[in-house]
Amino acid sequence: MFSGIVQGTGKVNKISLKEDSILIEILPPNGFNKNLKKGASISVDGVCLTSLDKGLKKLKFDVIEETLSRTNIKKLNKGSLVNLERSIKSSTEIGGHLMSGHIHFTGKIKKIINKASTKDIIVSFPKKFNEYIFEKGYIGINGCSLTIGKVNTDNFCIHLIPETLSVTNLGFLTEGSGVNVEIDQNTISVVETVKRTLTAQKS
Repeated sequence: MFSGIVQGTGKVNKISLKEDSILIEILPPNGFNKNLKKGASISVDGVCLTSLDKGLKKLKFDVIEETLSRTNIKKLNKGSLVNLERSIKSSTEIGGHLMSGHIHFTGKIKKIINKASTKDIIVSFPKKFNEYIFEKGYIGINGCSLTIGKVNTDNFCIHLIPETLSVTNLGFLTEGSGVNVEIDQNTISVVETVKRTLTAQKS
């Protein structure tokens, strides 16, 4: 599990093609890999990946076809910046919201509104998810825990503060960029429970 509080960005150093997967190597920020163990879970742009070793110089991950088909990992190139977060411990302060690293869909940046020190971004989403996306709810964008702004039929707005822009890769997004989106699991559970309750009452 992750908190959605990105600890820094890493740079993709190498991508190697395998028969049915890819090997991705990432240069982490200073101190990120301290005491890292083989098999540890790391959020890479919001995608939960397993470290292949202790990451002494660089992080290494195998990424299978299923993950590539559902996320923006397939769009990464050498030099791409990715958001990184180590998995949380029982003593970790949760400043964002609990995230699993399982991506629901890839959204597209429809519009970016630049302000003095902040940005607003408009993200599209498949209409089948609209009952789980509402104003003031939580959402994960490239592994960042964010609060949803105004919601329209097939897009929503996110307001990015200077801290988020300085620590994550969200400030480098451009119109048309694809972002990994994870819907808050608590929201899904509540919505599905209410739907089942209402259906039972009508029976």
